[in-house]
Amino acid sequence: MFHPHTDTDREKMLAAIGAKSLEELFEIVPEDIRFPDLDLPKTHSEMEAYNALYGLHTKNVPGIRMPNFLGAGAYRHYVPAAVDAILRRGEFFTAYTPYQPEISQGTLQAIFEYQSHVINLTGMDASNASHYDGATAAAEAVNMAYGISRKKKKKAIISPALHPHYRETIDTYFKPADFDIGGEDLDPWSNPDTLIDSIDEDTACVVVQYPDFFGRVFDYTALGKAAHEAGSLLVMVVNPMALGMLKAPSEFDADIVCGEGQPFGIGLSYGGPYLGMLATKKKHVRSLAGRIVGETEDLVERKRGYVLTLSAREQHIRRERASSNICSNQGLMALAATIYLTMVGKEGLREVAELCYQNAHYAASQIAGLDNFELVTDQTFFNEFVVKCPKPAEEINKALLEKGIIGGYEIGKDFDGMENHLMFAVTELNPKEDIDALVSALKEVA
Repeated sequence: MFHPHTDTDREKMLAAIGAKSLEELFEIVPEDIRFPDLDLPKTHSEMEAYNALYGLHTKNVPGIRMPNFLGAGAYRHYVPAAVDAILRRGEFFTAYTPYQPEISQGTLQAIFEYQSHVINLTGMDASNASHYDGATAAAEAVNMAYGISRKKKKKAIISPALHPHYRETIDTYFKPADFDIGGEDLDPWSNPDTLIDSIDEDTACVVVQYPDFFGRVFDYTALGKAAHEAGSLLVMVVNPMALGMLKAPSEFDADIVCGEGQPFGIGLSYGGPYLGMLATKKKHVRSLAGRIVGETEDLVERKRGYVLTLSAREQHIRRERASSNICSNQGLMALAATIYLTMVGKEGLREVAELCYQNAHYAASQIAGLDNFELVTDQTFFNEFVVKCPKPAEEINKALLEKGIIGGYEIGKDFDGMENHLMFAVTELNPKEDIDALVSALKEVA
């Protein structure tokens, strides 16, 4: 590690704060953990460190180099060249927090356009400027529902078919609070209407995924009605790409919509940075976590302008009454999604969604025709489906990788008793040739 301070520098800083030694600064830390012996490798020069890291880098295989059927929340979609070309312009790439609207109009307008896209997709009335990722947005949605109930409702019913990582994030948010997260003991393959029996007057919200973690598409009209009759909110976690061809969440009377915006112009990038989407009805806009950009006009020349609005909700202004302790946004990723959606347009987005749907259904029909491979459900699905395999999923994936194919997601990692289950994700970047190669490899592996 490079240490920029000399011994003389450190002595001057310690003298300025009245400390006699560096060790004195850490006396508040318990002695048994104060200065642990760390099992670290020997120090490296810059050249040696570069060579070591480059060696690790070369072991990675880019997702575009071989057929890829791994999804479960992060998907390989085509990113038009214009996305990166615009995204990397200095005006956007180096921009930071747009607190000063008079010098941040470009950034603020880009965020406003992003919010408009999210509203059009979801059918909601208001969107924030984005969150860190889909899991964070889901946790913020539950936190928002809790706040809307004035913290009187102490329970959230979470669909067992919600992405397991999202549930873990929600659990982490509420571990210190007097708030119950229910639904995990229910059958993940059951119809979501079974959640209705768990709703009571103490339920702040019901959280479902659309399509759900297993790729299935359900009608949430009855569930939403039951939640509202009990005074609860309906929170929908969406795959925004699916909204190119499916009903908008507003048609199920959803109160809060969140999701992962990675499918819109953002590469897999080793798992991030990604884009958390969060939108709601107008009546809940003051409880919406994160920043919001609004449109206005100046009083003198009546020119259109953009500002951060309703900022009194934010942690940096009114900490004790804030909706959340998060007041930042994924500005660059939101811009990528904005450019992508502007490039493809409404019809283009529908075309991409339909390609994902059609390719996935072709793949499912071909795999289901193999001996000893079985589709787990006959429910309508979008671009992901679960297959029960004749061998452990991990074993099949290793065999596929040896044949130059990245297989599906191993469901057994998150659900007990499903060690032989694989979930395949198919997008517009999986042509018929790749799907046929997968089917042929599965037949040989089995």
